[in-house]
Amino acid sequence: MTLDVKKSIQSGKTVLGIELGSTRIKAVLIGEDHLPIASGSHDWENKYENNIWTYSVDDIWKGIQNSYQQMIADVKQQYDVTLQTVGAIGFSAMMHGYMAFDKDGELLVPFRTWRNNMTEQASNSLTELFNYQIPQRWSIAHLYQAILNQEEHISDIRFQTTLAGYVHWKLTGQKVLGVGEASGVFPIDLETKKYNQKMIDQFNELTAPNNLPWKLEEILPEVLVAGESAGVLTEEGARLLDVSGELKAGIPLCPPEGDAGTGMVATNSVAVRTGNVSAGTSVFAMVVLEKELSKVYSEIDLVTTPTGNLVAMAHSNNCSSDLNAWVGLFDEFTKVLGLEIDPNQLYGTLYNKALEGDPDAGGLLAYGYLSGEHITHFEEGRPLFVRSSDSHFNLANFMRVHLFSALGALKIGMDILLKQEEVKLDEMLGHGGLFKTKDVGQSIMAAALNVPVSVMETAGEGGAWGIAQLASYMINKAENETLEEYLNEKVFSGQTGITISPDPKDVEGFEQFMKRYKSGLAIERAAVEYLK
Repeated sequence: MTLDVKKSIQSGKTVLGIELGSTRIKAVLIGEDHLPIASGSHDWENKYENNIWTYSVDDIWKGIQNSYQQMIADVKQQYDVTLQTVGAIGFSAMMHGYMAFDKDGELLVPFRTWRNNMTEQASNSLTELFNYQIPQRWSIAHLYQAILNQEEHISDIRFQTTLAGYVHWKLTGQKVLGVGEASGVFPIDLETKKYNQKMIDQFNELTAPNNLPWKLEEILPEVLVAGESAGVLTEEGARLLDVSGELKAGIPLCPPEGDAGTGMVATNSVAVRTGNVSAGTSVFAMVVLEKELSKVYSEIDLVTTPTGNLVAMAHSNNCSSDLNAWVGLFDEFTKVLGLEIDPNQLYGTLYNKALEGDPDAGGLLAYGYLSGEHITHFEEGRPLFVRSSDSHFNLANFMRVHLFSALGALKIGMDILLKQEEVKLDEMLGHGGLFKTKDVGQSIMAAALNVPVSVMETAGEGGAWGIAQLASYMINKAENETLEEYLNEKVFSGQTGITISPDPKDVEGFEQFMKRYKSGLAIERAAVEYLK
């Protein structure tokens, strides 16, 4: 087996995927059987500077280069080969946000990530203008808000893109996006798989009084669908990616995608009536729709699969960050006692304890709002835990309520889809950090959504593995072979997973918790207003 892998590496039959997540950059090299053969990662954190959640350009490249170096070191250690080429490369990253560049390719303002809830005026105006939900984190909302704010840099913009689009551009010279990523920049026409031209014209007419030296279509990246070629690695790009200088130029790249699209691929959730939920720093659930929704909902985003099919997304800015902070507190306590406990054991112990709690978490209430939360209309967040004097306060319920709260805002959005719109969903495929502890995250998610939740064997590989599959599809697909066919027959054939169906008692308990969650939002509002 090792000899076959070694031969694949030497002959350039492997495929590389790199994803820039909100807390980790991961590089995954896959073999001809689509399974990972080497990986590397780099931990990073966004910074809150001048009231903006951001990552610096230096941190972006340092992280990419470090994760790549770790991956090639893994290749060298396992197979005694120096990696010099691969069959294809794909890049993905957290979606949305704002990166605007001038004529010289210089970044005009610090990167504004998806986490910034600072575009409410633009979001509302564009949603009304287009009769189409434009969330605050979408790139077009950031652009229009900057115009409304009369920011100085607006006239100097010659190119606007996302994080994935930026990295791809610097490595290939190509200003392109995959359609799934592009659908979080500006609405997509489902027929043409390009930006909606009518809405482009509406935006240009709206901003005409500003006398800008550009039209919207002139500054946005070109839209490509899965399977299309998106350029090749340039000499400059090869040196930028691989600081050791071994990687050769000329490698083809697939269209850069967002973490939503790679999550769909990584869970084989690109066909209608399938859905997936990614739960980590943020949490978002996506359902591939059979038909359009009956009306516009502020809580529901419409994006697309990497092939351009319509997807409804419920996205919550906050998921596990506050939960992780509480686990960190327990970790600190164990160290004070002189105990060294493995983090996986600590998480596993505390998460499993949650399964022993009361179905409704014993009357406890928590909000893990480290940042603002658009579904519940908060521009800022204040993590808090509160209980009544007669609540059932113990460790099991404490952990349970924080797991419940991590999904509270998501539940509001998903109830619209599943209850109001009666969207049909056979199962949800789960991936992300919340599902690392066996059975726990699945059980809580199944209770929240009242839908069976499955986790595949490869779910832990996440978006880097997903974008690698898209790059593989580009170079290995048969003529007229769809992405759905490719994933079913070549990537996921024979794979097994674990499915947990909702327990009616837990479903009812979560519904009881949600009544408390909605009523208690006034407490969160007071915390935002008084804890400045």
